[in-house]
Amino acid sequence: MSLRYIHTEINESVALVRIERHEVLNALNLHLMNELVGELARLDADDSVRCMVVTGGPKAFAAGADILEMADATVVEMKQRNQFQVWDRLRQVRKPVIAAVNGFALGGGCELAMACDMIVAGEDAKFGQPEVKLGVMPGAGGTQRLTRLIGKNRALEMLLTGRPISADDALNMGLVNRVVPAETCVQEALSLAYEIAKQAPIAVQMIKEAANKALDVDLQTGMELERNAFYLLFATEDRSEGMKAFLDKRKPVFRGR
Repeated sequence: MSLRYIHTEINESVALVRIERHEVLNALNLHLMNELVGELARLDADDSVRCMVVTGGPKAFAAGADILEMADATVVEMKQRNQFQVWDRLRQVRKPVIAAVNGFALGGGCELAMACDMIVAGEDAKFGQPEVKLGVMPGAGGTQRLTRLIGKNRALEMLLTGRPISADDALNMGLVNRVVPAETCVQEALSLAYEIAKQAPIAVQMIKEAANKALDVDLQTGMELERNAFYLLFATEDRSEGMKAFLDKRKPVFRGR
């Protein structure tokens, strides 16, 4: 299927998904988001793909939502549009998704990066939630994910002033995993993805699920979920292969079974 704003390359079990609406700094309109989430869902169902990297362009990962779609909208129109429904589908992606961020990741762009599982940032990246400057607030997880990632006080400073932060500040706050030279950002994200793709696919997916649940449940419930997932992995061929390879002092060959 031909996509207008999304371009995908697959190499060695890793998919690189590029957002290509560069004329408006990759502003996220409904068409683009439906294409992006649909493509991630397709890759999630593809057994040959084990990890995904989402990136934009050198100037912007995504500079925010498309304001033209909302400028004249009424409450009823926004409610009926239900534009955030597509964002909820991102949580259903089982495989790891890494954001490779160069340039601006503002508003919806910052929310999209945070919706991924890890963030590799170029040293020129800027992260922010400037919605307050437009008289609104984040609607795709900005107040929730940002607060969980960097704490309430720092999150509120970003949310209430609308000021962006640098990649180094984002690293110090725990918003991103690493900061690298801008020209190597995508390759660094791909290298991380290749490393993850070598691991046992079912274990990787269950680890992601358990870690995400840790944000939603109390410690005891989370521990029970973790242990049940641990036991279930003993039904996989990959668990047998991994342990046998360890005892044989060789590299395991994981098949996702």
